[in-house]
Amino acid sequence: MPSLFRRKSTDLVSDATATVTAEPEHSATSKPKAYTPSKKELGVATPKRTSAQRRHDKAQAPANRREAYKQMRERQKVERAESAAGMRAGDERYLLARDRGPERALVRNIVDAKRTAGTWFFAGAIIVFIGSTGAMPTVVQLGANLLWAILAIAVVIDSVLISRKVKKLVTERFPDTSQRMGSLYLYGMMRGLTFRRMRVPKPQVELGDKV
Repeated sequence: MPSLFRRKSTDLVSDATATVTAEPEHSATSKPKAYTPSKKELGVATPKRTSAQRRHDKAQAPANRREAYKQMRERQKVERAESAAGMRAGDERYLLARDRGPERALVRNIVDAKRTAGTWFFAGAIIVFIGSTGAMPTVVQLGANLLWAILAIAVVIDSVLISRKVKKLVTERFPDTSQRMGSLYLYGMMRGLTFRRMRVPKPQVELGDKV
């Protein structure tokens, strides 16, 4: 009988000890329902930036106002270069409002596919200006005035031919266009007065090509 009580007392002490030691473990591992485990607890390592990325970030961050202004100027320089290249290539994203639209692209091709009298107009105007001065002989002055008259007539005839072709092709290919014909005529005539190499956007067709 005494041994029975001793065994029960020992068992009770063991159970109590096990309960006391188990409770802290349970409280340490149990988390609230809304608890979000960290990456470290989940065993997920946070990726670290490479040394090249750190150098890039350091280079991009301006140290002072002067450096920030310098970086801004560099960005503007690159943007202007891209814009100029895109404009010359005829990229719609970089074109001015006056150059946008398929109708105006067609007008450019019409003008660029032919030789225009306007390309010689300004060169002839310089000759006329020099030749018509009072210091020149009368024969030279008469020749300069005659050249001026020929150039003016050639430009007028050329402008009429350009306008007629613009009206014909634009009406055929874009019957529902909202562009005003007078604006397209003027656009074509002004391009015809510009030297071919100086035209922006640059010509997309060769001389003599069929438009």
